Amino acid sequence: MTQMIADTHVHIWDFHRAEYAWLKNNTSILNRTYAIEELETSRIAAGVTTGILVQAANNFEDTDWMLHVADNTSWIAAIVGWLPLTDPDATLKALQKKYGKENYFKGVRHLIHDEPDAQWLLQPEVINSLHILADHNIPYDVVGILPEHIETALEVANKVPHLKMVFDHLNQPPIATNEQFGRWGDLMKEAAQHANFYAKISGLGTTSQKGESWAADDIKPYVAFVLELFGTDRCFLGGDWPVSLLAGSYTGAWKNYRTVIDELLPAEERSKIYYHNAANFYSF
Repeated sequence: MTQMIADTHVHIWDFHRAEYAWLKNNTSILNRTYAIEELETSRIAAGVTTGILVQAANNFEDTDWMLHVADNTSWIAAIVGWLPLTDPDATLKALQKKYGKENYFKGVRHLIHDEPDAQWLLQPEVINSLHILADHNIPYDVVGILPEHIETALEVANKVPHLKMVFDHLNQPPIATNEQFGRWGDLMKEAAQHANFYAKISGLGTTSQKGESWAADDIKPYVAFVLELFGTDRCFLGGDWPVSLLAGSYTGAWKNYRTVIDELLPAEERSKIYYHNAANFYSF
């Protein structure tokens, strides 16, 4: 039987469809349009059967483009879109009038790591909007890069206890310095005590800062740590294409992730990490 594998973190962007502020003046390979069709050969080679598109811009245009692509791409099961969280009335209106009726709209994210204030999520208006998400059973993706982002998420969990949240890219564990596990580890331990926090094992190749030379052994201690903390019911995987290309191929990244999971877990537990936990979290 074929192993079902959900890639819970795929990006697309089209400069003709939306504005991507973070890519302005970007001199890397990322500064061009990336279409879902480009991933097809690598996706099949990696064994990925299901995908989730994740927002790459804080605007409706990006979300609408992802919905269009999802509707026309058989292996895409859901999208994580954007809503104007600083305006609760507009957030509720957008859900009631449009996105709440969209079959593929299964999560929300804001590029908080690009905001000057690490406590952006704690604005009263944003907290009100997060209550709205929780009331609609829509989970929130936390894209943090600093310990302060985890601290903020912990405060959000106390203010909006019924909101499901996931740490994208494990909120940047200290792989590059090989620290095991420092402030990051202490905060993740605290987060794991909240039943509604999940961990997305993704983006670890770029986090390692080793370019294309990163390997399964580089990330294994951090994946093992997170699996122990959150358990095998609250972790899942993401490829982070095309950002992941900064650290090598898509198939190479998935080979590393699969090697680690297969070494750490018995067969009966792997399917949760590969597919079922993601399906539960994003309701697809």
